[in-house]
Amino acid sequence: MRRLTLPEYTTRAYDQLPMPEALALARTGAVRVAADLTGRTTLTSASSVGVLRTGDIELRVTPKVGIRRLLWLVGYASDPDGWHDEQTVDLIAVDDLVPAIAVSFIAAANRSMAAGILQGYRVTEEALPLLRGRLREADQIRSRLGVAVPLEIRYDDYTVNIPENQILLTAALRLLRVPGVPAPTQTALRRLMSLLTDVTPLIPGHEIPGTPDDRRTHRYQPALRLARLILAGRSLEQPVGPVTASGFLFDLNAVFENWLTTALRVALRPFGGLLRAQWPGHLDLRQRIRLRPDLVWERGGDPVAVIDAKYKALRPAAYPHADLYQMLAYCTVLGLRLGRLVYAAGEEQPLRHTIRRTNTTIETWTLDLSKPIPDLLADVNGLAVAIVATSSSPAALGASA
Repeated sequence: MRRLTLPEYTTRAYDQLPMPEALALARTGAVRVAADLTGRTTLTSASSVGVLRTGDIELRVTPKVGIRRLLWLVGYASDPDGWHDEQTVDLIAVDDLVPAIAVSFIAAANRSMAAGILQGYRVTEEALPLLRGRLREADQIRSRLGVAVPLEIRYDDYTVNIPENQILLTAALRLLRVPGVPAPTQTALRRLMSLLTDVTPLIPGHEIPGTPDDRRTHRYQPALRLARLILAGRSLEQPVGPVTASGFLFDLNAVFENWLTTALRVALRPFGGLLRAQWPGHLDLRQRIRLRPDLVWERGGDPVAVIDAKYKALRPAAYPHADLYQMLAYCTVLGLRLGRLVYAAGEEQPLRHTIRRTNTTIETWTLDLSKPIPDLLADVNGLAVAIVATSSSPAALGASA
């Protein structure tokens, strides 16, 4: 197995890759593939980090913020109360994303189940020849009028087939399809699945159910936090010509946006209002041109602040200030005099732009994702305070657009 390493948003040249494998990597969309004048293969990464495997090639795209911080960002976005710091779940000290998650997950799952598999009551509705629990009279009349059996019933079943075990099983199934999982960990994952034979996995694409942290489920929480990380990643397995590409990836743009949404929502909670993600709007009166600001803070149903999360600054050659143009459109539609672009540090400098012949100002903010977590969250709180201090009701233009 030939293993290659490539940092995010980087171009590197490697000894020539076989053509089928090079094409397979390109078709995943995670990297761009080209050849230089010396015949070497150049790979260019973007916002996807993780592992890709095709044929005898394994490519690891690494995040600049480090594995622990990446996983904390992903975890905090889904459960800010459960991810206080990077030590919330012990990760093994390795530099590879997939082994770090996989080995840590199986260790946490084994600890969670040391006292036995968690059971709980689950409401079940089905048709049976005998009465069990309560008869669903309306369903019986609607579906089986005049028919004695089967009976449409509802009952509480004390079972292992509960959301906590379903999440663990689904995470184990996904990890078994991910390249880079150590062989001993694969064996342990199969052993875990054998313990959960009476559990049904979650349906792909459906929302992951909530699992409140209480006295009964507390021992499961470390494993559940890691399982949610695994399910948050994008699993890739697709035939692409003569070879198959598989992988496990996180999109840093989505990670940053989801984390900022959650962190700002927490920071703005004391001030009331509603922080809406992906606010639905249109640029034109006929509603042909859609707009989707990342974050809009509303008070009394009115937009009073708009924020866009930018892990990476957009600098197309023809429009090097595309982010500013986009924010100007948001402010115009919403009727706001101030918009904020929030970047990961290193992409832009904190600046204030006053747009000519308008009353619009656009501020750029930066958040250093490598800071200690208390300091990073303090910076988000500072952003929230600034949002509250400068929020205002929309102008007539925004209200009518």
